[in-house]
Amino acid sequence: MTVILGPTATGKTRIAALAAEKCGAEIISADSRQVYRGMDLGTGKDTEDYTVDGKVVPHHLIDIADAGSQYNIFDYRRDFQHAAEAIVKRGHPVMVCGGSGMYLETALGLYQLKEAPVDELFRKQAADMTHEALVEMLMSLSPLHNTTDTTDRERLIRAIEVAKAGNAEDEETERQNRITAANRNLIFGITFPRDEIRARITRRLHNRLSDGMLNEVQDLLNNGVSPESLMYYGLEYRYLTLHLTGELSFDDMFRQLNTAIHQFAKRQMTWFRRMEGKGLKINWLDGHTGPEANAAIIAETILLQGN
Repeated sequence: MTVILGPTATGKTRIAALAAEKCGAEIISADSRQVYRGMDLGTGKDTEDYTVDGKVVPHHLIDIADAGSQYNIFDYRRDFQHAAEAIVKRGHPVMVCGGSGMYLETALGLYQLKEAPVDELFRKQAADMTHEALVEMLMSLSPLHNTTDTTDRERLIRAIEVAKAGNAEDEETERQNRITAANRNLIFGITFPRDEIRARITRRLHNRLSDGMLNEVQDLLNNGVSPESLMYYGLEYRYLTLHLTGELSFDDMFRQLNTAIHQFAKRQMTWFRRMEGKGLKINWLDGHTGPEANAAIIAETILLQGN
């Protein structure tokens, strides 16, 4: 599998499409908002980027949920697995492209989704245990990553259930095994200097507003998506909704949204650096090299290594 990641506005989708076309790959999106139908300009769903030499490069997990619904990481894990298995059955390389850190980690097998069951027998036993005894039990099962688990009895009991469910294997060994497995994939990152990313974000925001992004959000409201649901999606949908409902002027909306997207891009890079800090190997490509040249580098590496 090949992964192409990077902060917003670095042109990674076009690079992925060009690389996929060269090596016959199919792309799975790792974007937490592009799953929603009718949310195009606001999510940066540049569908024309997938067209190369007049042909649409196969891509998946875009436009699969209704606007107004809440698609979550469990949904993504399920849909990603189905899409990846189908691509492999067709004999094509799998390529993942996106900037949502948790979705990327899920695709790479780094983000473990343990759904610990409620333990009714333990809960009956816990009813007769002191708070201090429960804290000692939790500490014996797992290091305390979140001390707030010990301040509320309900949270404390739930934390013990989760710790018991994940206590079968040594956590550090498991983490290292996941990193080793993830590094068998080819992982590329697209980067520009921070000031340039900020300029690209601002330019793109102007363009999307000129292309009708306000009309897109107004249409969603007219079609019954509540303002609260739209604001749940954050960034463009939050600030444009606040403007359309009269809570922000256009100038204030633009200024606050532009700043928020800059901050978002910074958080994305922090997430990627944290992934590297865990031991993940990301091959960073300079965005100035250009989409075609970077795509050629990626495609050549895929073909050489058989990913």
